[in-house]
Amino acid sequence: MRRRTLLAAPLLLPAVARAQAPGAPPWAPTRSLRIIVPQAPGGTADTLARLVAVPLGAAYGQAVVVENRPGGNQSVGAIAVAQSPPDGHTMLYAPPGVQILNPLMMRSVPYDAFNDFSPVIALMRAPKLLVVRGDSPVRSTAELIALAKARPGQLTYCSAGIGSAGHLAAALFSQMAGIEMLHVPYRGTAPGVQDLLAGRIDLTLDTAAALLPLVREGRLRALAVSTRDRAEAAPDLPPIADTLPGFHDASFNYLLAPGRTPPEITASLNTTLDRVLKDPAIRARFATLGAEALGGTREELAAMIQEEIARWRGVITAQGITLE
Repeated sequence: MRRRTLLAAPLLLPAVARAQAPGAPPWAPTRSLRIIVPQAPGGTADTLARLVAVPLGAAYGQAVVVENRPGGNQSVGAIAVAQSPPDGHTMLYAPPGVQILNPLMMRSVPYDAFNDFSPVIALMRAPKLLVVRGDSPVRSTAELIALAKARPGQLTYCSAGIGSAGHLAAALFSQMAGIEMLHVPYRGTAPGVQDLLAGRIDLTLDTAAALLPLVREGRLRALAVSTRDRAEAAPDLPPIADTLPGFHDASFNYLLAPGRTPPEITASLNTTLDRVLKDPAIRARFATLGAEALGGTREELAAMIQEEIARWRGVITAQGITLE
């Protein structure tokens, strides 16, 4: 468990500016805020949380602490937020495991996935790339599917582990394409990609942020993006949906407050964060990490969560994917 504090711009603002933070809704925090990230430092989630923390702190005139609490398939951080006072000063950076995937893949989770949390705002979606080695003869999604059908069960794909975003995306791809491939789980994205580069793995379907640098170097060849439409991060790539109509997948992260947080508090946080996420500079920084900044209302976030649950329930059940 590591804790790092953002001594950000808000601490440098004059007292008058802090007291009159422009555009802040009626509720405002009375002390520093925490964003708990249920993953290790240094990853995309950690980076994005810190990008949001700086302008959030500036808007409220308070410091923002980004605290990493990895472990338990994101449960350690989730429990910490669920048990925090519902006063708006603590939020959870929620990858899909917390509310969407863990309840579908685990026999039980050590928190109530919905009653223990209150929706605040959708933060980002990030496309995935379907990639092969740079010297592979495969040059399109259609060619890959044809090869997999000619060699059932022989093509291998790597992921960051059982139940990871890459595993589920490839399982959805296989299910919709009517193909069978061998899943090789690793303890993280990087070691799997290294084996892909070394020729021990045939392909992967994982986040653009992790794969784009190697694509640009020519060491990997990107065949398509996972989103319904072309992605800002890789505008020249066709969507997988051009070959498999209806295919769509993008990593989805958002912010939650503890359950029973008063609605006027989550409304204030939502309004302030929505303004942050609409800032062109913030959107540009998200884009450099292969992510699209979202925003929107709390009701829209709740609907998106339910859509994701419906998408993955069928895949997880059909593939028999469990974390226990």
